[in-house]
Amino acid sequence: MAPLSSPLANEKDIAATSSEDIISPTSSVKSADLDEAYLLYKQAEQDAHELDPLEAKRVLRKIDRRIVPILFLIYWLQYLDKNGINYASAYGLQTDLKLVGDNFSWLGSIFYFGYLVAQYPAGYLLQRLPIAKFLGCTTILWGVIVITTPACRNFSGIAANRFLLGFVESAVNPGFILIMSMWYTSFEQPLRLEAYYCTNGLATMFGGLIGYAVGHINGGLKRWMYVFIVFGCLSIATGILTLIVLPDSPTKAKFLKEDERIIAVERIAGNRMGVKNHHFKKDQVWQTFRDPKTWMLFIMATGAQVPNTAITQFTSIIIGSFGFNTLGSQYLQIPGGAVQFLSLLAGGIICSRYPNVRCITMIVANTLCIIGAAMLVGLPSSAKWGRLVGLWLCFFQGLGFSMSLTMVSSNVAGYTKKQLTAAILFTGYCVGNIIGPQTFKAKEKPGYHSAYIAMLVGYTVKLGAVCVLYLYMWNENRRRDRKAAARAAAHEHGDGDTAMDEQKEQARKKQGIELGMLDRTELENEEFRYTL
Repeated sequence: MAPLSSPLANEKDIAATSSEDIISPTSSVKSADLDEAYLLYKQAEQDAHELDPLEAKRVLRKIDRRIVPILFLIYWLQYLDKNGINYASAYGLQTDLKLVGDNFSWLGSIFYFGYLVAQYPAGYLLQRLPIAKFLGCTTILWGVIVITTPACRNFSGIAANRFLLGFVESAVNPGFILIMSMWYTSFEQPLRLEAYYCTNGLATMFGGLIGYAVGHINGGLKRWMYVFIVFGCLSIATGILTLIVLPDSPTKAKFLKEDERIIAVERIAGNRMGVKNHHFKKDQVWQTFRDPKTWMLFIMATGAQVPNTAITQFTSIIIGSFGFNTLGSQYLQIPGGAVQFLSLLAGGIICSRYPNVRCITMIVANTLCIIGAAMLVGLPSSAKWGRLVGLWLCFFQGLGFSMSLTMVSSNVAGYTKKQLTAAILFTGYCVGNIIGPQTFKAKEKPGYHSAYIAMLVGYTVKLGAVCVLYLYMWNENRRRDRKAAARAAAHEHGDGDTAMDEQKEQARKKQGIELGMLDRTELENEEFRYTL
C-alpha cells in the first residue's frame, strides 16, 4: 500500500479535474476543512482502490457486531432510567416523598429542563471530544445519579435529581445521530437506528416486568427504591463497558485492520458528508438557522413529544385510571411496549429495503397515533378496553420520531451544521416534553381530558410538518436533477464527445464526495440528494 501523503498535495489534481461547469471544493484547502478521515480517503484514491462489495459487507458485519450492541444497551438503559419514576409511582413514590398536586407532573418537565440546558454544550463537546469516551463517561455519571434517587426525601430533592439526570442524559440522542453518520451509509442507517431505538419498546416491556417483580419484594427498603438501585447499577456497568469497547471513529477503530479502516471510510464517503470534523464553524451556524428543514424538524419534534408523557411517565397512572389494579397497571404496559418494539423493527427493515419511504413511514405511524389519541378523547370512561387499545396505538409514536432522527443523520452535511441541527431538533423534543406533563392536571384526574386533547393536537401538528418537509426535500431533489439534466443536455449539443461528457459527470460525482470530506454542507454541495 502506498505511503500516506499530505492531503494538500492533491489540491492541483482536484483543480485539474474541474472545469467551468464542475464544482471545485476551494482554491485553497484549510486544515479546518479536512475531515478526520481525509487521509484514509485520499489513500484509497491514490491507490485506485476499488471497493469490493464482499469486503465491504464483511467490514459492515464487524462494525455491526461492535457498534450496535453498545448503542442498544445505552439506549435501553437511558429510557429505563428517565422513566423509572413511572414504575416507582405504583409503589408509593408520591406518598413517601410527599408529592402533592402537580408535583409529579413537574418531575417530568424538570428532567427536560436539564436536558434543554445541556443540549448545546453537549453538542459542542460531542464535536470537539472523542465521542465514545464522552458517552461512556456520561453513562457512568447518570448511573450514579439514578442510584442516589432513593436518598431523596421530598419534592425539592427529587426535582434536583431529575434536573441533573436530564442534564447528563442530553448527550445520548445527539451523540447516536452522529455515530450513525460516522459508521453507516444513508441506506443502512434506518435499520441500525431502529435496532437501538426499538429498545424503547423492550424497556417498556422490561420495565413493566421489573415493576411487577418489585411488587413482590419484601426487603428492608421501600419497594420503589429498588427500581432506581437496579437501573443505576446496570447503567454504571454499561458505561464502563462503553469506555472499553466503543471506538471513537473509523480512523481509531482498533478492532479493524488498517485496510478495513480504509474500507470503512470509503463506504461512508459516498454519503457526501464526511466522517467527523472537530472544528466549529460559524458560517455553518448561520446556514443552520436559514435552512427551512431545521425548523420543520423542530416543529415535528415538539409536536411528537407533547404526547410522549402519556406513554412514559404517566402510563401506570393512565392505565390505573381506566379501572385496572396496581399490578395490572404494570403488566398491561407490556403490549404497548410490544407494539413499539415490533413497529420500530419493521419500520427499520422496510426503510432499509425500500429507498425513499422514510417520510411515508412517518406519515403512516403518525396517523395510527392520531387514531389512538382520538379513541382516548372520544370513547366513554366505561370503555376501558377500547381506551387501552387507543393508548397502545399511541406507541407507534416511537417509529415516527426515530425516523425523524434519520433526517438529520442522512440529510444534513457539515459537522457543525449536523450537530447544531440535532441540538435544535432536541430543543423541540425538550419543549414538547416540558409541555406534555403540564397537560395532566391533578384536578382532572382520573379523566385527564386535557392531556388526551393535547396528544391529539400534537400528533396532528407533527403530521403536517412531516408532509411539508417531504414536499420541500422532494422539490429540492427535482430542482437539482433538472439542473444536472440541463447540464447533460448542454454537453450533448456541444462537441458531441460522449466519452468526455461521461468523464466530466464522473468528475462531478467525485467532487461531490470530495466536498463532503471537506466538511461542506448539503446546501453547498449540488451533488447531494436528500433521502426521502
